[in-house]
Amino acid sequence: MMRSLWSAASGMIAQQTQMDVISNNIANVNDYGGKKVRAEFQDLLYQTVREAGATSGADSQYPTGKQIGLGTRVATTQRIFVQGALQTTDVPTDVGIQGEGFFRITLPNGTTAYTRDGSFKIDSNGRMVTTDGYLLADNITFPNNAPSDSIVIAGDGTVSCTPAGQTQPQNVGQITLARFINPAGLTAVGKNLFVESAASGNAIQSNPQAEGAGTLTQGTLEMSNVQIVEEMVQMIISQRAYESNSKAVTTSDSMLEIANGLKR
Repeated sequence: MMRSLWSAASGMIAQQTQMDVISNNIANVNDYGGKKVRAEFQDLLYQTVREAGATSGADSQYPTGKQIGLGTRVATTQRIFVQGALQTTDVPTDVGIQGEGFFRITLPNGTTAYTRDGSFKIDSNGRMVTTDGYLLADNITFPNNAPSDSIVIAGDGTVSCTPAGQTQPQNVGQITLARFINPAGLTAVGKNLFVESAASGNAIQSNPQAEGAGTLTQGTLEMSNVQIVEEMVQMIISQRAYESNSKAVTTSDSMLEIANGLKR
């Protein structure tokens, strides 16, 4: 069987995965704090017909070897944690992160997840929660008589509000951020949330503007860092690569057909 059939087939499979990644990026282009994913490829093993430096005569050797490649594979899909653009919303409980860091979220099972999505809400108990009702791990709770337009979230994470009937603001908590040595190692679990893994390392908790953590910006949201034009270009490249590999399969099949017809 011709090696080109299997090599081209591996290329088609790899481009199918590339299209899956691109489609997912485009589908999540409006996620707050969304991060694009990049498929990375590696070549497969090579069949070595002749080693470089092998003896070619009594006093000579081959300067180059003879190796035949056996295709490609998707080595990994890496999430790119590049800063997304901050969009002004003027909603007091919307918070964008300028720089490194993740908000800490308490899941219903008591574990901690991490997100760049700062579209927080206030539940019936006055607590800051995510769109799905998960608590911000810093336990920020506002008095029932505090107007929403009196909420102030400072760049260093200090949260205050002015209850009705009072003139002086009241401190209600401190938002902290978590950083990771290798954020690309975080595991995505959906709902704009990530959890730790052995590759990401343990969370490094600190206040905003301290120890390398970013600055909070009230009334803004970080948009997805997916660039539609870039994804469309990658889609065209992937489509053309898929077509080229399929052509290699067709050509190899035609060559086999000719070889099989020699006896006739």
